[in-house]
Amino acid sequence: MSEDSGDKTEQPTARRLEEAWGKGQFARSAEIQTVFVVMSGTVALLFAGPQIWRLMSQLVATNLAHLHDLPVTHNAMQGYGINAMLFLGKCAGPVMASCLFGALLAGLLQSRFHAATEALELRWERLNPVAGLQRLFSTSALVNTALAAAKLSLIIALTHNEIRSVFADPIFYTTVDLARIAGFLASSCLRIVFRVGFALVVIAAIDYGYQLWRTHRDMMMTKEEVKDEAKSSDGNPQMKAARKRRRSNNSKRKMLAEVPTADVVVTNPTHLAIALRYDRKKMKAPTIVAKGSRLNALRIREIAKQHQIPIIENKPLARLMFKYGRVGGEIPAQLYGAVAEVLAWAYRVNAYRYYREQNQPTGG
Repeated sequence: MSEDSGDKTEQPTARRLEEAWGKGQFARSAEIQTVFVVMSGTVALLFAGPQIWRLMSQLVATNLAHLHDLPVTHNAMQGYGINAMLFLGKCAGPVMASCLFGALLAGLLQSRFHAATEALELRWERLNPVAGLQRLFSTSALVNTALAAAKLSLIIALTHNEIRSVFADPIFYTTVDLARIAGFLASSCLRIVFRVGFALVVIAAIDYGYQLWRTHRDMMMTKEEVKDEAKSSDGNPQMKAARKRRRSNNSKRKMLAEVPTADVVVTNPTHLAIALRYDRKKMKAPTIVAKGSRLNALRIREIAKQHQIPIIENKPLARLMFKYGRVGGEIPAQLYGAVAEVLAWAYRVNAYRYYREQNQPTGG
């Protein structure tokens, strides 16, 4: 294993990372889940605590007032049990639901809302007791046990003095109202929870950083693995087609983003559209900033209309520029005369815009 890790000198590829996410192999920390559960449960108690206290007070007062009237029969005992379960659900339900939500949210955030479908598949080797014992007594398990012990020691150290001061408070040794004692205990518990929560946040941050480092280390690849993956990707027609589509979409987006800078759009009128720009201070000849056919031509015309760029129909010129011109390049020299007429028309119909752009002061 050490030899393998020593040979892994290459950064993981996008494909390797994608496959790992699909298998559920990504950095995740149980401590983050603990933080979310504790904090969400605390928030739920802050909001639902007064209502829970009222329900418990009413229950105790009612039972004490009618204690001598309560029947002790089989059916009555069943009813008491059902009522107790319902009461427990009413009191603990909001807190449990909040804790469940916190646990789910922590998992979703760590997985970046990515569904690890392969990790959900049934694998019989997971039920192997020998493999389970090996995992139980592995180095990783021992490290986790040591970390859990260290975490428990830290929490005890942080809360020990606070708990002692709570029980040493004079409120327990004087005659005071029960509600006041309950309020004191609630505020004391809240202070303890926030102390523990702060410690858990620090522990979770350290643990998540360690998990990120360890996961990245495990994802590292050997040079041979990188070469093999490159060969398999290059030989895969689907991968080639996907890369080609991505390149095409990126270049199309960049091209359409340049349309608002055009001075005029020449159309066919519906099948072709070529956007031209000419800056006499910077260009030797007019430049094609965008060109397209069918849907791309429609999109170029729509953008031109949005930005009040003149559109002119000239079938022969549009065909020639579409065939012989390239995006980002100057128009063919043979078309200078025809394009000059088109630009002159565009400047006339949009004189103010052209004058403002051509006479903007240059920086520096």
